[in-house]
Amino acid sequence: MYVCSCFGITEDQVKQHADNGACTPRQIASACKAGTDCGSCVRRIQALLGRGACPRRELADQGRPALADLPEAA
Repeated sequence: MYVCSCFGITEDQVKQHADNGACTPRQIASACKAGTDCGSCVRRIQALLGRGACPRRELADQGRPALADLPEAA
């Protein structure tokens, strides 16, 4: 199912980016652009991300690149 119609990003793609360390909608946006156009998908992205632990949050909080090695959307 599509989450972001503007860029054609699916739930599975968002979940893959989350599995690879994206913890916030902003990090998802950096990885695949979802949520950067009309913004209607941001709440859905937040719901998919949930409130789980984030292995890269510490890097992001320190202002260091946390997503540099994430694969681009297919």
